[in-house]
Amino acid sequence: MQRVTRTFWLLLLLFIVAGCSTGQATASDKRVGHTETGQASYYADRYNDRPTASGEIYQSAEETAAHRTLPFGSLVRVTNLKNGKSVVVRINDRGPFVRGRVIDLSRAAFESIGHASDGLLHVEIEVIR
Repeated sequence: MQRVTRTFWLLLLLFIVAGCSTGQATASDKRVGHTETGQASYYADRYNDRPTASGEIYQSAEETAAHRTLPFGSLVRVTNLKNGKSVVVRINDRGPFVRGRVIDLSRAAFESIGHASDGLLHVEIEVIR
């Protein structure tokens, strides 16, 4: 009886693990082409050299960003709707957690499509990979 119970739990665990790994790959594939419109902000300088949610160290000079749900490593085109400038960033953190904001950009990414003095930009984001 004990052997049957152990086999049952092992098989159940294998099915759960197999189901989770398959679902994640499919979900990220469906995100390519996904767009959102809203506000973009940028990280304050005090976050430089600190770990992001992905474990990477945040560097303000790199073109990276935070998004609430997109998988880490996703590439996103961010377009400033006021001037048409765009930048491609890699998602490596979670956020923003402020209503109306769709993405937090590194300082370098933000300044390539707007001015830091603007504080916020009205943007469209599109998942490209």
